[in-house]
Amino acid sequence: MDPQVTVSARAARRIAEILKSEPQPAMLRVAVTGGGCSGFQYNFALDDNRADDDLVLERDGATVLIDPMSLDFLRGAEIDFVDDLIGAAFKINNPNAQSSCGCGTSFSV
Repeated sequence: MDPQVTVSARAARRIAEILKSEPQPAMLRVAVTGGGCSGFQYNFALDDNRADDDLVLERDGATVLIDPMSLDFLRGAEIDFVDDLIGAAFKINNPNAQSSCGCGTSFSV
């Protein structure tokens, strides 16, 4: 059984706030792409198109899309939102990442 990606309550609240300000129904797309200082990086973008093969996560008014290729890197991960002294940002707690950069936006497997 493959563990799915989860969305924390904090992340769901922040995503829902962002999506409410959009003119049309929008969703947050989370993707993994090559690049960044550690080899792969997380990308967050608003999207109004859901592909047939997307994983769709819904929680507390928030909808998150993940494409199948990105899901391979994100299985078992949690999408969280942190607000601390260095700023507020989405953070992915990814058990598949062997290492990550200091800012947490890129990782290696």
